[in-house]
Amino acid sequence: MTGEKIAQAPGIMREEGIDLWLTFVRESEVSRDPALDLILDANCTWQSAFMIPVDGRPVAIVGSLDETRIRDAGGFEVIGYTKGIGASLIEQLERHSPRTIAVNFSENDVTSDGLSHGMYLILEGYLGGTPFAGRLVSSEGLISKLRGRKSPEEIRRIKKNIDLTEEIFDRVTAFMRPGMTEREVAAFILSEVDRLGVETSWERELCPSVFTGPESAGAHAGPTDRVIEPGHVLNIDFGTRAERYCSDMQRTWYFLRKGETAAPPEVLGPFDTIRDAIRLAAEAIRPGMQGREIDAVARDHITGKGYPEYPHALGHQIGRMTHDGAGLLCPEWERYGTLPYLEIEENQVYTLEPRITIPGFGVATMEEIVAVRKDGGEFLSHPQTEIILSG
Repeated sequence: MTGEKIAQAPGIMREEGIDLWLTFVRESEVSRDPALDLILDANCTWQSAFMIPVDGRPVAIVGSLDETRIRDAGGFEVIGYTKGIGASLIEQLERHSPRTIAVNFSENDVTSDGLSHGMYLILEGYLGGTPFAGRLVSSEGLISKLRGRKSPEEIRRIKKNIDLTEEIFDRVTAFMRPGMTEREVAAFILSEVDRLGVETSWERELCPSVFTGPESAGAHAGPTDRVIEPGHVLNIDFGTRAERYCSDMQRTWYFLRKGETAAPPEVLGPFDTIRDAIRLAAEAIRPGMQGREIDAVARDHITGKGYPEYPHALGHQIGRMTHDGAGLLCPEWERYGTLPYLEIEENQVYTLEPRITIPGFGVATMEEIVAVRKDGGEFLSHPQTEIILSG
């Protein structure tokens, strides 16, 4: 996949007006630039410069002891050094004479902000007294597009994890019953992860997250000893990681009380509203729109039904990571900076995950995954259309 992304980069660089993309790292096993995963399937030790020119062959300048493994990783002409990287770095810049050098810093996108402050100062020191010192720009736009434009193979890998996640959701539905704790449910899911020989999408302590009843944390917390009771709404946030890609999905269950054959209206109203908001957002999403516009479709539907707005973005990109880059379906809030205004692109893959808190019951939420196509969102997951009944 790194070779595919290296080949894709120059076309995006032309769009962004970038002559050379420089990823400057050291001890990447300890402090790994998120963008490095796009272009290299290896780690490096000493100061290392991975340079992709808009025209010409990519070059990696690495410590001499790293030469073999970086060469074996492929994709770059490899130049080794022993005493210091500075002379080789300047030599390669002079070879390409770039007017703009994109480096990995960003105020808005964490996946484009891998260049540490210390490494930035070191880079400035090497460039001091050269014409390149004033040519550094942010690689945010480049990385956002490179990470976001998913190839058919990338989408296949995401879909594989969606299928695994849905399989595990089916198994946990048959397993759960009143009297169990959130931890017991999570332990069962993790046993299925291990049985399938995959990983969780994020740290196992929080993946899966299991929330039952009205007193649960509801999001971004680990499972507890809270007991599932009749009348609880329960939701699970979970995903698998396989072939270096992942999924991120949520489902909602209702545990029947004695004499009930269906969830009560107080539960079905919010659930149906969430379901319909997801469908409307998927139908509306198109290349060229801004993330804030799609968020507004779901948010306005929910508030129009009399429910409070959800306190987060409608959805994020997914791929190598659960939060896979700058594109975000989010409102115009201070915390999101410029992200609400980024253009949605064809073949980006997004989650759709609004929520409604149901007083006395729990939280209704689903998280579906869609690929952006010319005529709308293509569901890669199988959308939950009815609340799952148990008990």
